[in-house]
Amino acid sequence: MTALAKPTQATVKNLTRGSEQFEVPKPPVFDDVMAQRQYDKQRLASAFRVFAMKGFDEGLAGHITVRDAVEPDSFWVNPLAVHFSQIKASDLVRVDHQGNIVEGHHPINNAAFAIHSRIHEARPDVNAVAHAHTTYGRAFASLGIKLEPISQDACMFYNNHGLFSEFTGVVAVAEEGDLIAKALGQGSGVILQNHGLLTVGKSVDAAAANFVIMDSCCHSQLLAQAAGELALIPEEVAIQTQKINGSDYVTWGNYQPMYAQVLAQDNSFLA
Repeated sequence: MTALAKPTQATVKNLTRGSEQFEVPKPPVFDDVMAQRQYDKQRLASAFRVFAMKGFDEGLAGHITVRDAVEPDSFWVNPLAVHFSQIKASDLVRVDHQGNIVEGHHPINNAAFAIHSRIHEARPDVNAVAHAHTTYGRAFASLGIKLEPISQDACMFYNNHGLFSEFTGVVAVAEEGDLIAKALGQGSGVILQNHGLLTVGKSVDAAAANFVIMDSCCHSQLLAQAAGELALIPEEVAIQTQKINGSDYVTWGNYQPMYAQVLAQDNSFLA
């Protein structure tokens, strides 16, 4: 399992003011893989609460996964037909890359296996994958185009996301998952034409935050395109902004306010 690198003091200092005086949030580092497994499961459960809060739930659709810290050739995923707002860490299901449920008490969405297993296998640097059918994600995906660098936030995805330009129905076979993984490439997200959005990260925190921000960027570009011609950020500025906004520490950090919000509302997901 690829560990999330602890940010250097220089990185923290460049991105903050007061880090010499006050404690700055940093991702935890584990010596015990069993403790990391439980932590990852709780973060995964929290991500479903965030998605519910954002309205990213749509019937049986949508899934977020995290690679298992103990057996990295398997991953944890949400149970079928349990609303995101009710998922707890103990509800999660572990499935291996062959589709066998090895831990848990629920069936899972077959598309979750077909898509996520192939991405986890193709991208050993990725520990979490998020996918949902959101209003703005679906609308933008119908255009068959990528996000443009029209804002600081959109620059996170500049040269850092793909487009899967085929839709053949509900993803049911691993071979289509392979095609999605190929379209994702080494990026942090992919727009699935006529389908929705998918994002990845080295942690649940990063993958979930990337998804929230990508959906918001789709919303912004839809509004901007409807209003007039887009004024794009120059390439060299977009590239430099992407390096900062797409860094491990920033993508992890973007999730922390969301986590704090759902934790304050209802911490039952920890169980």
